[in-house]
Amino acid sequence: MPIRFASLMMHGMVFRLLFGFVLPLFLQSSSVLSNSLELGLQSSSSGLPNPSGLRVGFYQYTCPNAEAIVRDEMTKIISQVPSLAGPLLRMHFHDCFVNGCDGSVLLNSVLGLLSEKEAIPNLSLRGFGTIDRVKAKLEQACPGVVSCADILALVARDVVVLTKGPHWDVPTGRRDGRRSVKQDALDNLPPPFFDAGRNLYQFFIPKGLDAKDQVVLLGGHTLGTSHCSAFADRLYNFSGTMMADPSLDKRYLPRLKSKCSNPGDTTTLVEMDPGSFRTFDASYYKHVARGRSLFTSDQTLMNDPSASAYVRRQAAVADAGAYPAEFFADFAASMVKMGNLQVLTGAQGEVRRHCAFVN
Repeated sequence: MPIRFASLMMHGMVFRLLFGFVLPLFLQSSSVLSNSLELGLQSSSSGLPNPSGLRVGFYQYTCPNAEAIVRDEMTKIISQVPSLAGPLLRMHFHDCFVNGCDGSVLLNSVLGLLSEKEAIPNLSLRGFGTIDRVKAKLEQACPGVVSCADILALVARDVVVLTKGPHWDVPTGRRDGRRSVKQDALDNLPPPFFDAGRNLYQFFIPKGLDAKDQVVLLGGHTLGTSHCSAFADRLYNFSGTMMADPSLDKRYLPRLKSKCSNPGDTTTLVEMDPGSFRTFDASYYKHVARGRSLFTSDQTLMNDPSASAYVRRQAAVADAGAYPAEFFADFAASMVKMGNLQVLTGAQGEVRRHCAFVN
């Protein structure tokens, strides 16, 4: 079957997105989408078995202090630069969604071949120096043992814990990939300007993630900030109308426009979870429920009854100031599930000595 591409112009930049095999799904009725989302929200808790060779405590004998070394370094780093928590969590997402969790997002371009780092969705990633720092500590303790892919997974867990979020056991044993291609990132990362249903069928379901994983993992937007350019179309030219997205809270719109007065602004940062963007909690769902999320991909969760019910349930917990037990448990489960995507194990791949370069 031939591969088809779509080109999308946004903010003067062209995105080429692979979608051929899932295009027929976009033509399904909203009722079919709703039913699929409902099934996903009910079925995600069953999870998937860990791939062969990936297990909790993989470094128990080869590098017994590995997780403690990562935790100690991250404790120091986040205490000094708390704004790195969101970007480091996002880096793990961006790694896993592009050809699996193999550390390919960390590789530099070589010999004219542009790596994933150069793709537009990854230009705003921060924290590569943090990963290098953690890797250097691990290489001192256990040379050539702990992979960069595992470091990303452990760092993502630790930044969530350090910002008052849930703890989960991270299965380890991933190996590092040797391929990193810019176009792969463009083809596999869910754009913030696509609606939730399209992202679900185009990017989540083909990877083995379901509707519940989507609504839960998007809750990670409780940490961090976004550039104005990622959502300016919702403020000034939604769907080519030269008007704002009608789903945006009209009382919140002037505040966003005051921060992002130039639609092409690629430098100004806006909190994704205002007032709580350095704390991992359920408060981001309050903003989605009130029409105050930044991205189309998040706000359109409210278009589906099952997804919106989850959003409203977590928003109510946040409004009450209660402990978000359901969201925390769900987030931990979905992170483990995402962390299992297309992993390399055993003799596959390699363990890089430096995360930015193949051996």
